[in-house]
Amino acid sequence: MVKIDLKRVDEIIGRYKGEEGVLIQLLLDIQNELNWIPREAITQISERLRIPKSHIYRIASFYKAMSLNPVGRHTIQICLGTACQVRGAPKILDRMEESLRIKEGETTSDMRFSLRRVNCLGCCAMGPVVVVDGNYYGKVTSAMVEDILEKYE
Repeated sequence: MVKIDLKRVDEIIGRYKGEEGVLIQLLLDIQNELNWIPREAITQISERLRIPKSHIYRIASFYKAMSLNPVGRHTIQICLGTACQVRGAPKILDRMEESLRIKEGETTSDMRFSLRRVNCLGCCAMGPVVVVDGNYYGKVTSAMVEDILEKYE
């Protein structure tokens, strides 16, 4: 179970009290602070700003920059677009899942890594591509997976 710092959430909400049209920025601030938007935070926002929970959930689930599930400190994205796929990206994804002992879309139990597949990163000539926290690794092979992960241990 992930411990939530509700005091910190309350401080973030307090910065927006009385302002109109702040929900998206408020949610982004909580996402940035906690690395996800927990149910307890949504309840606090709803109660303090008098916004229906359903509206908050609709906004939070619409934007890819927001997550309603715990996210690891390091986000790993593996491109499975056509160019990367034909160059071996599925094998890299398999190796990453094996090394982290999670499946794509999951987060490690120690909250260190989240593994995501993406359809295109826009750098096809470098494929297959892995991105960790905004750092791009091109022409990745299965043998490189452990070295990439070690950089974030």
